[in-house]
Amino acid sequence: MEIKPDELYTTEEAQSFLRISNSTIKRLIKNGLIKANKIGGRYRILGKDLLHAISPEVESRTANFYIKIKKKIKEKVEDW
Repeated sequence: MEIKPDELYTTEEAQSFLRISNSTIKRLIKNGLIKANKIGGRYRILGKDLLHAISPEVESRTANFYIKIKKKIKEKVEDW
Protein backbone atom coordinates (compact mmCIF):
# COMPACT_ATOMS: atom_id res chain seq x y z
CA MET A 1 0.00 0.00 0.00
CA GLU A 2 1.14 3.51 -0.77
CA ILE A 3 0.49 6.48 1.50
CA LYS A 4 -0.27 9.59 -0.54
CA PRO A 5 0.76 12.81 1.26
CA ASP A 6 -2.34 14.81 0.29
CA GLU A 7 -4.94 12.08 0.90
CA LEU A 8 -7.14 11.88 3.98
CA TYR A 9 -7.22 8.56 5.80
CA THR A 10 -9.51 7.14 8.47
CA THR A 11 -8.13 5.81 11.73
CA GLU A 12 -8.81 2.28 10.45
CA GLU A 13 -6.71 2.90 7.34
CA ALA A 14 -3.95 4.47 9.46
CA GLN A 15 -3.99 1.42 11.74
CA SER A 16 -3.53 -0.79 8.72
CA PHE A 17 -0.61 1.27 7.36
CA LEU A 18 1.14 1.45 10.73
CA ARG A 19 0.13 -2.08 11.81
CA ILE A 20 -1.05 -0.95 15.22
CA SER A 21 -4.18 -1.50 17.30
CA ASN A 22 -7.19 0.77 17.64
CA SER A 23 -6.20 1.78 21.17
CA THR A 24 -2.67 2.65 20.02
CA ILE A 25 -3.85 4.92 17.19
CA LYS A 26 -6.20 6.69 19.60
CA ARG A 27 -3.36 7.15 22.10
CA LEU A 28 -1.03 8.53 19.40
CA ILE A 29 -3.69 11.03 18.31
CA LYS A 30 -4.54 12.01 21.89
CA ASN A 31 -0.87 12.59 22.73
CA GLY A 32 -0.34 14.63 19.56
CA LEU A 33 2.15 12.23 18.01
CA ILE A 34 -0.11 11.94 14.97
CA LYS A 35 -2.07 14.99 13.87
CA ALA A 36 -5.73 14.31 13.16
CA ASN A 37 -8.86 16.36 12.54
CA LYS A 38 -12.41 15.42 13.36
CA ILE A 39 -14.69 15.53 10.35
CA GLY A 40 -18.27 14.43 10.81
CA GLY A 41 -17.51 13.03 14.23
CA ARG A 42 -14.68 10.79 12.97
CA TYR A 43 -10.97 11.42 12.84
CA ARG A 44 -9.22 11.94 9.51
CA ILE A 45 -5.45 11.91 9.16
CA LEU A 46 -3.44 13.45 6.33
CA GLY A 47 -1.07 11.12 4.54
CA LYS A 48 1.87 13.43 5.21
CA ASP A 49 1.23 13.08 8.95
CA LEU A 50 1.29 9.29 8.61
CA LEU A 51 4.52 9.50 6.64
CA HIS A 52 5.99 11.69 9.36
CA ALA A 53 4.95 9.18 12.01
CA ILE A 54 6.63 6.36 10.09
CA SER A 55 9.79 8.30 9.33
CA PRO A 56 10.35 12.06 9.41
CA GLU A 57 13.03 11.55 6.74
CA VAL A 58 10.61 9.87 4.31
CA GLU A 59 8.05 12.62 4.81
CA SER A 60 10.69 15.28 4.20
CA ARG A 61 11.91 13.64 0.98
CA THR A 62 8.32 13.30 -0.26
CA ALA A 63 7.60 16.97 0.44
CA ASN A 64 10.80 18.09 -1.31
CA PHE A 65 9.99 15.95 -4.35
CA TYR A 66 6.47 17.41 -4.51
CA ILE A 67 7.84 20.98 -4.31
CA LYS A 68 10.32 20.31 -7.15
CA ILE A 69 7.62 18.86 -9.40
CA LYS A 70 5.24 21.74 -8.61
CA LYS A 71 7.96 24.28 -9.44
CA LYS A 72 8.75 22.59 -12.78
CA ILE A 73 5.08 22.48 -13.75
CA LYS A 74 4.67 26.15 -12.83
CA GLU A 75 7.68 27.09 -15.00
CA LYS A 76 6.30 25.12 -17.96
CA VAL A 77 2.89 26.74 -17.66
CA GLU A 78 4.45 30.20 -17.53
CA ASP A 79 6.38 29.42 -20.75
CA TRP A 80 3.10 28.75 -22.59
